[in-house]
Amino acid sequence: MVAETTEVPMAKSIKKQSAAQSKAAPKARKPSKLSTQLKTSAGTKQSAAIAMLRSPRGTTIDGLMKVTGWQQHSVRGFLAGVVRKRLRLNLDSSLVDGRRVYRVTGGKGQNPVQAVAPKS
Repeated sequence: MVAETTEVPMAKSIKKQSAAQSKAAPKARKPSKLSTQLKTSAGTKQSAAIAMLRSPRGTTIDGLMKVTGWQQHSVRGFLAGVVRKRLRLNLDSSLVDGRRVYRVTGGKGQNPVQAVAPKS
């Protein structure tokens, strides 16, 4: 017995976009809550870390890790991404007794330790 097989042409699974569709303007993104909020609430890990950085003695990465419970790479990301970039604070780094100490020496941004006023 010979079984007959019929070949069915395969349908295209991906339709090609026309040139007009592919050059359409991208949708505008809504700014994220994190990027629009310049102040931090009092009593948060972030406000505690910034208060430590604002102290005259400054703080180390180990000190920030103990207070916030963050891992070392998270503290470094916080210093670069939040303190320097988002809040635009001047972060000073110096060696004191062989340990790296970080402190905020001022900045262009608003005071981030102030509590956020409730919306009315």
